[in-house]
Amino acid sequence: MAPAQKGKAPTKGAKQILVENTATVNFYRNMALGSSVFYGINTSIFYYEHLTFWIIFLNMFVMAIYIGCYQVMKYISKPRFGDNNQLLDPGLDLNMEGGMGEHVKDIIILSSITHTLAVLSNYFWFLLLLLPLRAFWLIWTNILGPWFFQEAPQDTEQDEKKRKKIERKMKRYQQ
Repeated sequence: MAPAQKGKAPTKGAKQILVENTATVNFYRNMALGSSVFYGINTSIFYYEHLTFWIIFLNMFVMAIYIGCYQVMKYISKPRFGDNNQLLDPGLDLNMEGGMGEHVKDIIILSSITHTLAVLSNYFWFLLLLLPLRAFWLIWTNILGPWFFQEAPQDTEQDEKKRKKIERKMKRYQQ
């Protein structure tokens, strides 16, 4: 086991982020295309007679998820170039831990797994129900939970002085 690194963690350069973002977008695009093609070929060859409205709807739904996630990844990682084609901003780092890109990649991974496993059984489509559960979990842990369970602010000395001053004014008005 390597010893823990001391000091500040190394940062990535703008060009490295740009290259990694491009590779990440291409990888997840290919993952989505691969699972779509796999599902489409196997379904059309082996299960064509058993296609129902709901199966086609779920297939189109997963395709819409792929397209939406791909567009989000392209948008948040869009680089900005200045005059003379100089890189000003590489966009958000899609490979940053805990970032927006991580959540979008998780959606693509779950959708691809679901799409691939749905060839074996239509019950695997229920895995898509994990998407709203994950969204609720993220909202709860990052927004709602801390908001509901935050501790009451402690009275500071200045707050106590203001409170006493207001009480004295109230006594004067009551007399």
